[in-house]
Amino acid sequence: MPIAKIHSRALLGIHAPAVTVEAHVAPGLPAFTLVGLPETAVRESRDRVRAAILSSGFEFPPRRLTVNLAPADLPKESARFDLAIALAILAATGQLPAVARERLPYIECLGELSLDGGLRTVRGNLSAARAARDAGRELLLPIEGRAEAELIPGVTGRGLLHLADLVAYLAGDADPVRLEHRPPPPVDPAINGDLADVRGQPRAKRALAIAAAGKHNLLLIGPPGAGKSMLAQRLAGILPPMTEEEALAAAEVATVTPGGFDPARFAERPFRAPHHSASAVALIGGGSHPAPGEISLAHHGTLFLDELPEFDRRVLEALREPLEAGSVMISRAARHARFPADFQLVAAMNPSPQGSEIHSRAAQRYRAKVSGPLLDRIDIHLEVPRVPATDLDQTQPEGEDSQAVRERVIAARRRMLARQGVVNARLDARGVAEHIVLPQAERHMLNRAIEQLNLSGRARDRILKLARSIADYEDREGIDAATLAEAIGYRNLDRLFNGGV
Repeated sequence: MPIAKIHSRALLGIHAPAVTVEAHVAPGLPAFTLVGLPETAVRESRDRVRAAILSSGFEFPPRRLTVNLAPADLPKESARFDLAIALAILAATGQLPAVARERLPYIECLGELSLDGGLRTVRGNLSAARAARDAGRELLLPIEGRAEAELIPGVTGRGLLHLADLVAYLAGDADPVRLEHRPPPPVDPAINGDLADVRGQPRAKRALAIAAAGKHNLLLIGPPGAGKSMLAQRLAGILPPMTEEEALAAAEVATVTPGGFDPARFAERPFRAPHHSASAVALIGGGSHPAPGEISLAHHGTLFLDELPEFDRRVLEALREPLEAGSVMISRAARHARFPADFQLVAAMNPSPQGSEIHSRAAQRYRAKVSGPLLDRIDIHLEVPRVPATDLDQTQPEGEDSQAVRERVIAARRRMLARQGVVNARLDARGVAEHIVLPQAERHMLNRAIEQLNLSGRARDRILKLARSIADYEDREGIDAATLAEAIGYRNLDRLFNGGV
């Protein structure tokens, strides 16, 4: 068998495109050639594979050996192809029994080899497991990556410790650990604290609940110590539980990062709070090998930007497209990668550099660091006043706890999804026209507000979607004048960014 083919998976963004590892053995002077657009870590696999094959008790052929990673125009990186290359060489040199060779078309291999033949896990096991399942093949990977792979429903495969284990399994002489779908236990929704812990701020708590129901972006403006960060951190505790598909999508992003993914946190809503010194690459994603940024790590969760005007203006402007599209395309000369970024933005800021002064020119310049187009994409602009000392003196929690609010948020989400299939904040122009119809009096009311507040067409649609979320949260069929007035009131702080009060 001078030619052997083994299925494997590359890693491109969060996707795992198929790669066929082909090994060919021919007479001639001993040589090991690796082709197919390999990068440094892949080229170095020649030495790892040779040592691993010899250490595992097999023979490395003293002949001309060529290994091709197809397709040739797909860049290959990392040591993820080591196991597939070693298996292809063993098959091409006739060191696998016939029963093992017959199974090769129905398996996929993934993993890094150590010099003694042991296996080390690689990034992107979850994406590879999903792709292998969809292709109808069995995934063979290092046992360290088992927990990630087992998050995929319907996955089949084995977790391996050593190259010799792989050969023995294919020959029918061993029974390694079987991959089985094992969803982790439910996460505690109050892991980031309870809403009842926040003293005072009844209007802010209501706005937070409405934002959670409709997945609306939120800007909190108030003096230091008013509770803005506490409110933002408690948003995760009132959001509906993640669906399995949402949890898998969020986990796929985390698995391709250097820090990896903790399976114990599966289905926990991401909460990302980057420092205001973060660069555009850190926030949006990028690099010579495109990697996800904070907006993608917050997929199906919350991105909290504290001290919003302190972020570099160019960094903030880069948020505009992902806020609309729900994804981001990272383009480099050699490659492109699209990452999901369907996050809920919660931002906080002081009214001025001093904290509370809002009428000075310095305060106006400070607020002007946040552009109008970005503000236009934030549905709720909420003033968070300083909490009176009498409220801070209370020793018992006040108001509803997170669980009670969460139940109403879940009910509101259920209503909007049954009506239109998406949350209100994600309605497009056609969806707004179809599902949000105002009575004539309320329509005139909205038009007057748009003229007086000098709002854009985008702001008009966002007010309508916000009003619909308020009605859903209150379990009302229609949008009345009070509901519409509340939605308009959440946009009225635009005056702070247009010359002061």
